[in-house]
Amino acid sequence: MEKILTFDQMWRELAPLGRSVGGGYLRLPFTSVERECLAWFEEQAHSRGMRLESDGWNTIAWWDEGLETRRVPRRYSTTGSRGPGAVLTGSHLDSVRDGGGYDGALGVVSAFAAIDLLRESAVTPTRPLGVAVFAAKEASRFDSPCLGSRLATGAIEWAEVEGLRDPAGARLGDVAPPPTPGLLAGVDTFVELHLEQGRELTSIAEPVGFGIGSWAHGCFRFEFTGEADDSGADMDQRHDPMLSYAMTALAANKQARLSPQSSARATFGRIEAEPNATTAVPDRVVAWLDARTRNQEDLPVLVAEIQRLAAERAHRDGTTVRVTTVSATQAVAFDSALTTRLAAGRPLIATVAGHDAGVLARAGITTTMLLTRNPTGISHSPQETAELSDCVAGVEALADALTGLVS
Repeated sequence: MEKILTFDQMWRELAPLGRSVGGGYLRLPFTSVERECLAWFEEQAHSRGMRLESDGWNTIAWWDEGLETRRVPRRYSTTGSRGPGAVLTGSHLDSVRDGGGYDGALGVVSAFAAIDLLRESAVTPTRPLGVAVFAAKEASRFDSPCLGSRLATGAIEWAEVEGLRDPAGARLGDVAPPPTPGLLAGVDTFVELHLEQGRELTSIAEPVGFGIGSWAHGCFRFEFTGEADDSGADMDQRHDPMLSYAMTALAANKQARLSPQSSARATFGRIEAEPNATTAVPDRVVAWLDARTRNQEDLPVLVAEIQRLAAERAHRDGTTVRVTTVSATQAVAFDSALTTRLAAGRPLIATVAGHDAGVLARAGITTTMLLTRNPTGISHSPQETAELSDCVAGVEALADALTGLVS
């Protein structure tokens, strides 16, 4: 059996994987870097004598020795094989493009460290306890978030997504297998630890909080079509889709800011132009809007208003706009009784970001989240960070929560 590493030792091993010279991370799903991350995960599981299970997408390391599931081969299996009442923790290991190292990865490392604390405290689980890595949580390669957890819960079917293509044209069905059903059979509780993607814990000087739910979230593709021309063409004779896009981006920002109590977010974070030449007016601009609202009913209202303003601007510019929904995720409230019990007086906050925890909650699994303080408040960026002392506090809080669930 390999040596069991401490939290900071695990972090030092995982941190270099997928890191660029500039400090950002590129851990795209179904790439060699992701396979390196999964190999690291498997090593950590094996060092602790945990049984690995996979559906071809998502992987779970189970601590169930001595329970009824012990009769299952312990090295690796591909079908759900535990009894009911299983508890799951963990997160994801993939990243956005040029992302930070803590988003997702902190939850996985903390999960192993929390299990080590349970063992040091001589906790004997009466329920199977697993550490999960959900695949393709970020929409960094195939434009659709939480693919692994949504496939595992049946929120989407393989036929709906196998035709998705990445920016290089690779088809999802050609780089990834259809998932085997049943991975989450018997799981009735999920606790995800994640870096806070905001500054609330910093503002109240608390290292750890619990999430009460996540906002509604959608991704929408805006395709503006105009007429290509030389960049020296008369300004009054142009049909410039870049101008239509630029005014729409400003309109989206304004509409989100107009929401009461800062209850909306709107960002165009990705754009493609054709022919993408310095000396040409483009004939086509495609941009992706990320929109989020605190209340479910506000999301379609926000997007409809942005779409209306885009159409008005396109009409003035002599261009056209077509809007397609790429993904839409409903707002979700985590289990209030579980959250209150496990929080034990720690602060309760809402998370604007989407998480695998939200997917499992919508599937009927009793779910809550722990959030570890992020001193900069910045996420999806190389500036994303966390103090070691706060990470340790998060591990201890997760260990306390898991102890209450499995002992």
